[in-house]
Amino acid sequence: MNTQVIRALTPRKAIGILICGLGCVLLLTRLFAELMDGTTNLRAALIGGGTAAAATALGTIPVLLSQNFSKRTYDCFLGFGAGVMLGATSFSLVIPALAAAKAGGAGNWGASLSVGAGILMGAGLLLALDRLITTDGILKPNEPGGAHSRSNISLSNISFKRAWLFVWAVSLHNMPEGLAIGVAYAGVDLGKANSLATGISIQDVPEGLVVALALRTVGYGRVLSTALGVASGLIEPVAAVLGVALIGISAGLLPFALAAAAGAMLFVIANDVVPESHQHGHGTWASVALIFGFILMTVLDTALG
Repeated sequence: MNTQVIRALTPRKAIGILICGLGCVLLLTRLFAELMDGTTNLRAALIGGGTAAAATALGTIPVLLSQNFSKRTYDCFLGFGAGVMLGATSFSLVIPALAAAKAGGAGNWGASLSVGAGILMGAGLLLALDRLITTDGILKPNEPGGAHSRSNISLSNISFKRAWLFVWAVSLHNMPEGLAIGVAYAGVDLGKANSLATGISIQDVPEGLVVALALRTVGYGRVLSTALGVASGLIEPVAAVLGVALIGISAGLLPFALAAAAGAMLFVIANDVVPESHQHGHGTWASVALIFGFILMTVLDTALG
């Protein structure tokens, strides 16, 4: 077996692994150094990411308490969250990215084009991730029976693995939000970063509810559904710290990183949140909620900026 592995390791693969390994070492070294220094930006990003994770956990509480929501309420939650994310993307990522590019010496055209390229890259990365990671069919029960007939039955090993696969897929989609928080706190405008973290946290409340409800609907128990819903948000503080560390390696990456985070969040809004909020025939209610969410984010950005 070891011989087969060695033979399969071609020089090109070995070089690729070495480059990836060196990159990881460099990133971890920088991260460790910043943790030891206790920089303000890193601590703030960790708090911001932790707040977003706590908001995800907050959204799972109704499932733990066996509370039910109407489809219209659920869609309004999603629409409101989409509006908040849209406002945060505009005011706390795109505008600061343009300002950072101009501060770095770029002209109006150069700043606009570089930010546009960053948005495209962020959206493209999320599109590729969306094609690779899908939750379709993951939560399909192994045997017939809904939540009531299976709530007191211990989950099979395969069923438990499916639940964790679903949580892992959702967590990967949460990663851009955590990275956006970290990149924002790596910049110079603390008010914009606080505004972004607040907006993402507001959006994460219904997101935690969505994950826990999805697990509960296919038959998982209240406690397990809640716990896995909470787990889906734990990647955000980790990603926030990584975002700060990446910008710490090269400050020149800040405008492009902000724009890429904006593109990733725009893709999530357009591809996931808005379509989901319109699936049950309450699109008008969801759209009105989106507008109110955007207005709230505008007020928060003005107050905290």
